[in-house]
Amino acid sequence: MLVGVAYRILGSVADAEDVVQEAWLRWSGVDPAEIEDARAYLIRVTSRLAIDRLRRVRARREEYVGPWLPEPLRTGPDGAAQAELADSVELALLVVLETLSPLERAVFVLREAFGLPHAEIATAIGRSEAAVRQLARRAREHVRARRARFAVDRAERRRVTERFLAAAMGGDLDGLVALLAPDAALVGDGGGKAPAPLRVIHGAAKVARFLLAITRPERARRQLALFGLPESAAIDVQIDEVNGGPAIVGRAAGVPVVLISLVVADGLVSTVYLISNPDKLAPLGMSHGPGRDASARA
Repeated sequence: MLVGVAYRILGSVADAEDVVQEAWLRWSGVDPAEIEDARAYLIRVTSRLAIDRLRRVRARREEYVGPWLPEPLRTGPDGAAQAELADSVELALLVVLETLSPLERAVFVLREAFGLPHAEIATAIGRSEAAVRQLARRAREHVRARRARFAVDRAERRRVTERFLAAAMGGDLDGLVALLAPDAALVGDGGGKAPAPLRVIHGAAKVARFLLAITRPERARRQLALFGLPESAAIDVQIDEVNGGPAIVGRAAGVPVVLISLVVADGLVSTVYLISNPDKLAPLGMSHGPGRDASARA
């Protein structure tokens, strides 16, 4: 739970784990008998540490090469029991949360994702309950104004992702363009360490041509050296469950080399998120888990 709180506030698995480790050190230095509510205490410590870290890392993100996207988190298969929680780690939502202030983001996460009452959040972040209610209202309005306006059935999103993958791997330019909204955008995050567009690409035709260019076998294999892999390594492309939804993940020798996540609105892809930064893809390198039912080879 604590990693979940920290990850949603920070958008980084590594930073979230560091925060929880620091919270553990704080916990080990107190007498548990003096803590009235251990859960509330740990949420408070973790939230404050995450807010402090977010303020520090934001300065570094301003110097980041190209667009900065949240670090992807591998999740389990869809299910009613976890659907609501999965929505709160959706990549598109985390991108929107990046535009909130650290306090607004923490309040939004604690209230919307974990359902904490305003009074408990006030204690956690050291603000009055009235201030927390105001922060929560501003954050909700901000997120509502920037999220996709159309609710997408999870099964439909997977079907669109499968068709998108088939068109990209098949070199089908017309098929890709048909799946993209006319004003579709592609946001790439290579962090200056792997090939990715330094600016957002706009327009269905431009996005489709870029995607077909990077999926050419000869170009894809040349990029493997950036990950310390031989150019002869086969690239396996499949659909995994990442951040609570389907995402296209390319791996070579088990090492993730690219991730593509789609925002679907009204049956079309409105935004393509492409992550090729090796540091951010590392958490996806574990053995294949649930959700692997569509694959292709490049």
